[in-house]
Amino acid sequence: MVIDEFISSGEAKWGQRSGVVLLLPHGLEGQGPDHSSGRIERFLQLSAENNMTVANCTTPANYFHLLRRQALSDVHRPLVVFTPKSLLRAKAAVSAVDDFTEGGFSPVLGDPGVGGEPLDDGAVRRVLLCSGKVFYDLAAYREAEGIADVAVVRVEQLYPLPAEQIRAVLDRYPNASDLVWVQEEPANMGAWQFMAVNLPEQLGGRPLRRVGRKASASPAVGSAKVHDAEQRALVAEAFSR
Repeated sequence: MVIDEFISSGEAKWGQRSGVVLLLPHGLEGQGPDHSSGRIERFLQLSAENNMTVANCTTPANYFHLLRRQALSDVHRPLVVFTPKSLLRAKAAVSAVDDFTEGGFSPVLGDPGVGGEPLDDGAVRRVLLCSGKVFYDLAAYREAEGIADVAVVRVEQLYPLPAEQIRAVLDRYPNASDLVWVQEEPANMGAWQFMAVNLPEQLGGRPLRRVGRKASASPAVGSAKVHDAEQRALVAEAFSR
């Protein structure tokens, strides 16, 4: 009730601005339904008229700059951040000191390359768009399989949709005709339904499809083994030819 009545609609209904920050644990990590979902889809349904910012960061530095921007911004709006617990101990989820002291928040993070080498942009045939910790599963699979013609792009800010930045990244891959939204969440949850409505008009006529779990009444399965099998399957599907 507080989120619906005051946080998401406070400015529209009451003329009151708030800079409140919600840090919501989120991430399918095999710990069961009650430990998996911060309900991204519900917050995106409440998002309109630039009423709040919804983000799902993948690096410590980007998370830092997001919070710093929120604190220093002249415009006060609620900030909702989804924070996967596993990234606290993930060795790949690190940032250099310079990333903290320079630059700022990046709503979209381009492809980091494979094996320390950048991709040949002209050879990329598919672009995977994702948000949150699933990026690290996709990057690890691509590295292990030596795949060099699929780019992985992170949408760190879900709302307001960073359309200009997404277009700028996609323009780097003129031969990529296959655009895929990859998410861990079931099809009726996560950011997919929001992206399916709002993202296609930014893609220059290129179709967008989804890879992820099938629609479900529960945010996650109750078995770690089943969860791991589902996760491996969706990651492999994202790269399948």
